[in-house]
Amino acid sequence: MLITVGELLHGPVGERTTDAAVLVRDGKIAAVGPREAIVARAPASVARWDFPGGTLLPGLIDGHVHLSFDASAEPFTALLASEVPTPGLLSAMAGRAGQLLDCGVTTVRDLGDRGAAAIRLREAITAGRVRGPRILAAGSPLTPPGGHCWFLGGEVADEAQLRALVRRNAEAGADVIKVMASGGHITEGGAAMWESQFTTEQLAMVVDEAHRFGLPVAAHAHSAAAVASAVEAGVSTVEHCLWMDGPDGVDRRTAVARSMAARGIAVCGSLCGYDWRTKLARDGEAATRAFYDRLSWLDELGVALITGTDAGIPQAVFDDYVSMLELYAWLGFPAERVIELATVSTARALGLSGTTGRVAPGLDADLVVVDGDPRLDLSVLRAVRLVVARGEPHAVRGAEERA
Repeated sequence: MLITVGELLHGPVGERTTDAAVLVRDGKIAAVGPREAIVARAPASVARWDFPGGTLLPGLIDGHVHLSFDASAEPFTALLASEVPTPGLLSAMAGRAGQLLDCGVTTVRDLGDRGAAAIRLREAITAGRVRGPRILAAGSPLTPPGGHCWFLGGEVADEAQLRALVRRNAEAGADVIKVMASGGHITEGGAAMWESQFTTEQLAMVVDEAHRFGLPVAAHAHSAAAVASAVEAGVSTVEHCLWMDGPDGVDRRTAVARSMAARGIAVCGSLCGYDWRTKLARDGEAATRAFYDRLSWLDELGVALITGTDAGIPQAVFDDYVSMLELYAWLGFPAERVIELATVSTARALGLSGTTGRVAPGLDADLVVVDGDPRLDLSVLRAVRLVVARGEPHAVRGAEERA
């Protein structure tokens, strides 16, 4: 296929081509550049898509989702109805994956389910039976008995069980190992968000076992102590990273953050549009900025940031990806830098730089075309005209409503 546009954003800040074209062949980007030159290289019979007023950019990445959760007040009901993923659950997950694709999201990292549900959906998408984004799946997250999200089947009581679950997830086809380093707010009776669930030594065992299979480790960590332990243990990414110190305190540890930057450990803020907009309306600008500017602080210290919505938990819906990006803009990140975070930077942090995240020859054809210029206004990203996932065009649903 041949796509021509008024503006092409290659991904990195400052890299753009006006009056541009992209040639796609066999699922890959074959050529990128000025329209006239690329059109001359295209076969006469090529399928052509023309958007003279549109902007083309790399497919967006959501680095933290839960496709098996339904974003309701009780998001796990369908998931927990059976020990194995049912056809109904997998169909609902496929629908949610489709919603993300409609938003221009062509890659997601699913960080926790039960019964390898996301792995099964990933296989169906890869085989072409279902349309959806590329999925990196974690399987059941490791947690202590009765710990955060214990109902997902990842309870481990000692080193032997810890290593055994890592092996089971790896053998089931996991792309990443998830460990609940701290408690959370959606598990009744479990550890509080500011409480650690594993020691530094135990987290190091998780990392050691995961590395035997060549897998990265994502650590759910709300508390400052859990973040510090995860970083010392050598995880690949820290999820949430609220730096909590008790129910009301915050302890941002600069030395730990600098260690993250030095060791290449990325942070996914796991933000949903509903949460930050609700907090802004309820608590005001000063309190909201004080809570979320940890992202700016981490960025200033050189910590890599991953864009992610935590879609699936209550109120974190699958069809409002852009509201998460708008938080970064509200914090003062330039729009073009936000686009870079959602593509180039997140792809790099997830180990996908050689696959996606940029509009460059040889990479998978993960592409989005929108009306207008998102460098001027990120809300333009809601006006999706075309999504291409690994070379396959996707019929976008609901673009006019989102715009």
